[in-house]
Amino acid sequence: MSEVIRILAAIDKSDAHAAEQLLPLVYDELRKLARQKLAREQPGQTIDATGLVHEAYLRLIGPANENRWKDRGHFFAAAAGAMRHILVDRARRKKRDKHGGGRKRIALDEATPAPPAAGEDLLALDAALTRLAADDSDAAAVVQLRYFAGLSVEQAAESLGMSRAAAYRHWTFARAWLRQQLTE
Repeated sequence: MSEVIRILAAIDKSDAHAAEQLLPLVYDELRKLARQKLAREQPGQTIDATGLVHEAYLRLIGPANENRWKDRGHFFAAAAGAMRHILVDRARRKKRDKHGGGRKRIALDEATPAPPAAGEDLLALDAALTRLAADDSDAAAVVQLRYFAGLSVEQAAESLGMSRAAAYRHWTFARAWLRQQLTE
């Protein structure tokens, strides 16, 4: 009887230490299997091969699981099935409205702001920018450079002498703040 089958049998008999012995023996093969599964998924997954292996392993060895594995191949087939179920559950959750539905992610540098359409909108934006400048002058400066000068966040950061990360933080905050102010 191979070492993996012996450990699987011990796990079936509720040996607490057997699960600890199994993972080092099968970890590399499970990671390879996880990488293959993730390679077929759409880009932008928030789980990597290591996370997928760990989640699948917990499902396979967890206390609620009463599977009896006949051999090594049966165990890996069960692991592949568990990985598939994890990925399908995550995909279903992402499609729910609560988790973004069908929205697509775009990078902040691709989201170039459109100039204000009408004179009234421009006046409302100016008033909101004035209020923002009183609270956070750096955020207002980033918005001004993005909206009225058409600069990217990186260019605005360079122009203002701040780090790229700080400029992105100011830009993100200002967009949310202005959206709230302009919709009221």
